Amino acid sequence: MRGTSGSTIELFLRWLEEEGKSGKTILTYQQELKKFDQWLGERGVVLEEIGHDDVQEYMIHLEEQGKSPITTDKVLGVIRTLTRFLKRPDVGLDIRIKHAPKKDEIDVLTKEECESLLAEVRESRNARNEAIVLTLLHTGVRVSELCGLDLTDLELDRGVVRVTDTYGDERVIPLTDALKSVLKAYLDEVQPVGPLFVSRSRERLTERSVQYMLKKFHVNAQKLRHTFCQQLVDQGVSLEVVSRLAGHRDINVTRRYVKTAVGGSELERAIRETFSHKG
Repeated sequence: MRGTSGSTIELFLRWLEEEGKSGKTILTYQQELKKFDQWLGERGVVLEEIGHDDVQEYMIHLEEQGKSPITTDKVLGVIRTLTRFLKRPDVGLDIRIKHAPKKDEIDVLTKEECESLLAEVRESRNARNEAIVLTLLHTGVRVSELCGLDLTDLELDRGVVRVTDTYGDERVIPLTDALKSVLKAYLDEVQPVGPLFVSRSRERLTERSVQYMLKKFHVNAQKLRHTFCQQLVDQGVSLEVVSRLAGHRDINVTRRYVKTAVGGSELERAIRETFSHKG
């Protein structure tokens, strides 16, 4: 009986190959089906004869093992594909599993977390790293844009930096006093030529190098960019201005920060104060 299950899996994997599935996908299906087949065998059930209850109980088993909703959903997808191959698709329908919670809120740093991050970076006594972190936090540039900056893009006397995105569009971002001070200290110490941010070998920094450095401080460039945008929105800066500063090509991207910033009570108060007239 066990040999029959093995043969079925082999035929199924061959069918997946004919359907154009990648080798990596086929390997994943094979691994998950072998685990499922072993679990069935311990209960005296043959793979070819599985029923709806068997699939449901296996999902419960995975959840009890502490498997994440993403993992159980992936395994269920494998089993459902098998049931279609067996021409018994009903077996995989109406299976109850826990779903991963949707993350509506954008991941940003609080004011206290920003201060803690900057203090930690300062304590590392690395002028370049401090300049990079503050540039990301006070300009909201993407890590690719940061790595693409040249010394000529920075105008400390005017207090601005010119940023060019991947589409070739340029935007000018004003510099905070704190950022100007940190950048000046970095330039005086490192004296880069050509690229603004360079490695020890004086070569342009790569995105991977920046991400690796940020990881040491338990943060990433995207989170710093989100924080930049969120802080502007929280201060009442218009979406049009935030969109231009962040280089968003679609203002709907910028609107996400409004959803995070404005609570239901604030929305209710806005409507009440605007449209409630005293008689």
